[in-house]
Amino acid sequence: MNILEHLQQIPWIARLTRHIPPEQFRRYLIVGGFNTLFGYSCFALLTMVMSPWWRYAYILAGVISSIINITVSFLNYKWFIFKTKGNYFREWTRCVAVYSGGILAVASLLPACVFLLRHLTPIYNAAPYVAAAILMIINVVASFIGHKKFSFASDADTSPVIRLQEKK
Repeated sequence: MNILEHLQQIPWIARLTRHIPPEQFRRYLIVGGFNTLFGYSCFALLTMVMSPWWRYAYILAGVISSIINITVSFLNYKWFIFKTKGNYFREWTRCVAVYSGGILAVASLLPACVFLLRHLTPIYNAAPYVAAAILMIINVVASFIGHKKFSFASDADTSPVIRLQEKK
């Protein structure tokens, strides 16, 4: 039994993931691992190259690498996970929206999660790391659902409200 099958034995996880095709989610995790390594490498390389010229090169490197990484992730998801055809710009902008939502959610939930962990558990110094890991796991699942149901959804899969807004 693999880790996904173990996790799906937990009732609330089973309810959350029952509509997620396991093989598609496995591919998502593998591609996500590559995207993470690529993204960090891109950031590190840009920081290293620009640092001799700018004191705060890591900030510009973060912005540039984010645009590159979202685009590479988008193409990987499009070609290898959701296998959609056409609609490149629409799907890319939706992908940016899903990522932006995840970034905002983590940024807003992280302080509360750290606070709770520090006050309810004995892991005071490790709380930020544990909180980030918990939120990362939630964000991975939420991003998958967001990409599946929004970024790469066919017109039949999207809600009538979204279709109506796009026609305006």
